[in-house]
Amino acid sequence: MTDRQPPRRRVPGPARPARPAGRRPSGPGGRPARPARRPAVPRPAASRPLRLGSPRPRLRLVGLALTLVMAAFVVRLLQVQAVDASTYAAKAEQNRYVGQVLAAERGEITDRTGVALATSVDAYDITADPTLFSREQLKIDDGPEQAAALLAPILGQDQADLVAKLRPENKQLRYTLLANRQTPLVRQQIKDLKSALATKAGTDPGTVNVLAGVLSAPSSKRVYPNGDLAAGILGWVNAEGKGGGGIEQQLEKQLAGQDGKIRYAQSGGRQVPTAGSTETPAVPGSDVELTIDRDIQWAAQNAIAEQVRESRADRGYVIVQDTRTGEILAMANSPGFDPNDLTRADPAALSNAALLDAYEPGSTAKIISMAAVLEEGAATPETHVVVPNRLHRGDRLFKDDIDHKTWYLTLNGVLAKSSNIGTILATGQLGRTQPEANRVLYSYLRKFGLGSYSGLDFPGETAGILAPPDKWSTSQQYTIPFGQGVSVNAVQAASVYSTIANGGVRIEPTLVRGTKGPDGRFTPAPEPAKSRVVGEKTAKTLARMLESVVDDEEGTGTKARIPGYRVAGKTGTANRVDPATGKYRGYTSSFAGFAPADKPRITVYCAIQNATKGNYFGGQICGPIYKKVMEFALKTLQVPPTGAGPARLPVDYVP
Repeated sequence: MTDRQPPRRRVPGPARPARPAGRRPSGPGGRPARPARRPAVPRPAASRPLRLGSPRPRLRLVGLALTLVMAAFVVRLLQVQAVDASTYAAKAEQNRYVGQVLAAERGEITDRTGVALATSVDAYDITADPTLFSREQLKIDDGPEQAAALLAPILGQDQADLVAKLRPENKQLRYTLLANRQTPLVRQQIKDLKSALATKAGTDPGTVNVLAGVLSAPSSKRVYPNGDLAAGILGWVNAEGKGGGGIEQQLEKQLAGQDGKIRYAQSGGRQVPTAGSTETPAVPGSDVELTIDRDIQWAAQNAIAEQVRESRADRGYVIVQDTRTGEILAMANSPGFDPNDLTRADPAALSNAALLDAYEPGSTAKIISMAAVLEEGAATPETHVVVPNRLHRGDRLFKDDIDHKTWYLTLNGVLAKSSNIGTILATGQLGRTQPEANRVLYSYLRKFGLGSYSGLDFPGETAGILAPPDKWSTSQQYTIPFGQGVSVNAVQAASVYSTIANGGVRIEPTLVRGTKGPDGRFTPAPEPAKSRVVGEKTAKTLARMLESVVDDEEGTGTKARIPGYRVAGKTGTANRVDPATGKYRGYTSSFAGFAPADKPRITVYCAIQNATKGNYFGGQICGPIYKKVMEFALKTLQVPPTGAGPARLPVDYVP
């Protein structure tokens, strides 16, 4: 081998451009010119290889950052799931689950035949979740205002009041009541409007369903199918759903039942069906059956309302009672009110005046004086009583309703002609002295129920006023025997006549026959208390004497006659104490009695306060009411006439 180097290769240069034919460049001396050398193209310098930095520091930095992030997540997770787990769970539970009261169905009130006097119908409470009207939820600032503008005309409420409920001070409040006991029609109107807004919001991004947070809950509304019939007895139910008067208030516990509860998960104001719920069912209230007969109540109410209107009186009342059982068949007041719409009611008419008014009964109370005289053996119906035109007793000069010459009457005639003077003279025989006579009379007034509550336990009932005899003034010793200086309510006055009709046994009046529970079982009301007031013989004698008031031409109650029936009754015209001034002004006109007189079945009592037009005597304006109501009641209960003739006791005598 030799050290010869390989021959160099000639690197071909760039191709020369073609020379034009027939021409050759010439140089000096005519020689062809040598072409100029093209400049050499510089060769690129040899590039150095790129050296990358170490990735480890960067990886460490990224790893550290990820470690810190994960550590933060772990710490937060430990805080939520371990440290504050119960707190967050409670908040989640509170936001997710809502509770709602299930209103119990209120029991019905019916008359003695089962006809509904007060019942409940389906209704709805309109509620809202205020948090669903916030800007965070609706993305608008005036969500409550828009919702209130839509709801106000439907609910009949002021728009500003609704805005205040939808934007409460407590931002965490999840429930507010917009309107209670609304009809199904109102609920459907809101539901349709809410659905229309939801549909439009799904297609128009500019529309917001501002009613998404409005909800409804089943409830009930109290309805009185007969309007103002027996309103004074029934009372009403207030805005809170509780009895506000009458039987509704008295028997609130039995009627109301027991509310239930339901708790369920919700989202966006709607119940989540798959999340489950817990429920405590409501227990319905008991039905209450009254002793009232709807038809007799209607007749009594119409009769008293018509007379109060004609007489332009302050008010009036009629009581109808079963003499054998003490049950109240009717308790009518005028003026009355419609419990379906209390906004139109006169506040003064909302009470049951037949039980709440205390007034001096006048001559209808003379029957108690006569009962005492007969029972004590001080006189008989035929006992002669000389009645002068005036009688001086104590510090007063007493007279009868009309001026007259000296009357020569029997004790029966004293009652028939309603003589005040004759009654004073008769009761004066009850004791050897006037104080002794006062004590005897007082004992009978008490036994007949005056000065005591009737036993009905009715809200606001008055016991009347009856002072003990040692407190009687000089004049009261002589006015109380004819019904002035003592006060009663209408039920007490009726009960006196029912006691006589029942053979002298007083039965406490009753308004409730019993209750029917949710299980359908009927529970009768407790038996009313009974007490002997006078003997049966005395009671029958008094009944015959009361017939003279109606049947005899000398009697003051001839307008109360009922063809075919024997009627026992008594008129009354008393000076009336004006409740506003405490002074005497006007009169209390009354009539009380029972029929058939010889086999009593029904008692009717009527009173009218302060008649200002026409006649004001009890026999003239209350006698016809007694007749109308008694006739209707006798026919309704199918009570036949006895067929026997009237007693015809003597009224006067020839001296």
